[in-house]
Amino acid sequence: MSLESPHLLVVDDDARLRRLLARYLTEHGYLVTTADDAADARAKLGRFAFDLIVLDLMMPGESGLSLAADLRKRSSVPILMLTAMGEPEDRIAGLEGGADDYMVKPFEPRELLLRIGNILRRTPQADAMASEVRMGDMVFLLDREELRCGEEPVKLTSVETALMTALARRPGVALSREELIELTGAAGGDRAVDVQVTRLRRKIERDPRDPRYLQTVRGRGYVLKPD
Repeated sequence: MSLESPHLLVVDDDARLRRLLARYLTEHGYLVTTADDAADARAKLGRFAFDLIVLDLMMPGESGLSLAADLRKRSSVPILMLTAMGEPEDRIAGLEGGADDYMVKPFEPRELLLRIGNILRRTPQADAMASEVRMGDMVFLLDREELRCGEEPVKLTSVETALMTALARRPGVALSREELIELTGAAGGDRAVDVQVTRLRRKIERDPRDPRYLQTVRGRGYVLKPD
């Protein structure tokens, strides 16, 4: 797993299928978070930034179709719909509801993997990622994972580098402490993330007590807002 691994949300009320998909997709290089219903998915969507959602159509409570339609009003995150219903009208309803692709259960895991890969390759943000982010006199080079002030390199610890990389890959997106722990491997829980953010601010902010670039989002986590 790396900081560049696409982050998938798997939403299905079938616990066994969730575990199998999470393990299979993780083994093939993805970062995977699971949810057992639409309410749980909404909570995870409020805490994490996802590159793709694998969404079951029929679930207790709010259906996947309803969740997909609501997401499409405010998000362009790709959705791969899963369902046990294979009739053409069901497929059309899923696609009209906002799904980017549609698979009928049971399915071959390798086909799921191929479809996920195809969707991600079609997603513009995968190719539009900037090679650097600028913060006043500071610039972070993503390909080299290097922070510079003008022409001079700024020394970062390995955890600070991982934190800066995770935030710079999703500028403007609030990442929770839990997600940052998972992406950076920082030990010590939420408090450790706060400490690392404080240290990083001392290196990139003119006034670390009133940060311009690395901001706190109350109830969410942290966001990088470069120039």
